[in-house]
Amino acid sequence: PASVEYISHCSYATTLMRRGVVLSTCEHLLSALRGSGVDNCFIEIDNIEIPIMDGSSENFIELIEKAGVISQSAPRHVFRVLEKVAIDQNGRKMSIEPADNFEIECVIDFPHPMIGRQSLRYVEGGNGTGRPLTQAVLTYGREIASARTFGFTHEIDMLRKANLALGGSLDNAIVLTGDGMLNKTPLRFDDEFVRHKILDIIGDLALLGMPLQAKITAEKSGHSVHASLMTKLLKAEHAWEID
Repeated sequence: PASVEYISHCSYATTLMRRGVVLSTCEHLLSALRGSGVDNCFIEIDNIEIPIMDGSSENFIELIEKAGVISQSAPRHVFRVLEKVAIDQNGRKMSIEPADNFEIECVIDFPHPMIGRQSLRYVEGGNGTGRPLTQAVLTYGREIASARTFGFTHEIDMLRKANLALGGSLDNAIVLTGDGMLNKTPLRFDDEFVRHKILDIIGDLALLGMPLQAKITAEKSGHSVHASLMTKLLKAEHAWEID
């Protein structure tokens, strides 16, 4: 089950484990499903890691559209947040609070000349301009899905030792050096980095098991912060309801 209770660890990717079965890097596929409005499906896989594809959710979106989505007769449940819940892990902050829809405000800050401080706002189903401003309202397929994962050259050995990104190459990630990037192809967006962070947040929070009605605010967050927030939220039973 794609559920928060089965998160085993989350450093460079979110890994699920149940009864000895391990599945890593599930967030990009789950993000594509949530971004496509799919909340009920079976996924068959024959390895311990979801294929990284091009490092984004774009290929998954295309496959979902090709396969087609059907409506079912069962009612759709919504996870509605009633009270604000927040965490702060040494300056890595994240909160979730009541809202009329599902939206994310995300800020990242990396001491790298190609990243720096970037902020963006995503509202599910919104029609927006795609401008790299906090007030921009974005749609998933057009503005989020194609943002690729990124990493730094000094992290490659650590990823290999963690049995992650075993098929990794410049075809499926942005690889940053000390002052630039190894990729020959340009960025897909000037703020592709914060867009991918939003992609990850959508995928990780899909582990709550149903569409979410809430506002997420994230600053310098990551997979472990996402998991901690979901755990704290679920323990605060007065802070949410399922409708």
